[in-house]
Amino acid sequence: MSQRTLYRAIVILTAVACASPWQPAHADDTMRCGSKIIHTGDGKDKVRTLCGEPTDIAFVGTIERRTIPDSRTYDDQYYYGPAWSEQPVEVWTYNFGPSKLLRKLRFVGNDLVNITTDGHGY
Repeated sequence: MSQRTLYRAIVILTAVACASPWQPAHADDTMRCGSKIIHTGDGKDKVRTLCGEPTDIAFVGTIERRTIPDSRTYDDQYYYGPAWSEQPVEVWTYNFGPSKLLRKLRFVGNDLVNITTDGHGY
């Protein structure tokens, strides 16, 4: 392979690498509680069991969610129920001390949908 062909291959590979969409890792999809890890999608009971009681629980309103019947529950039967239901939205705050960041967990219904950080603890 000539030096010119090698140079062209490097330029093309660099251009392809730069043009491809870069997606950062989503560190806010998980949270460590001691040696345990919780993930978005976990329920309130699992979070409370693994992380303990939150420092604060704030009810921030409701949101409408589409109700989808569970095929394992409704085997070959029709589902007659509301297509949409209101789900409570809560934000749980965990304070792990002044050397760590506050963690805010947003729940819709029973499902953990978002984990964010908010300044240093106290």
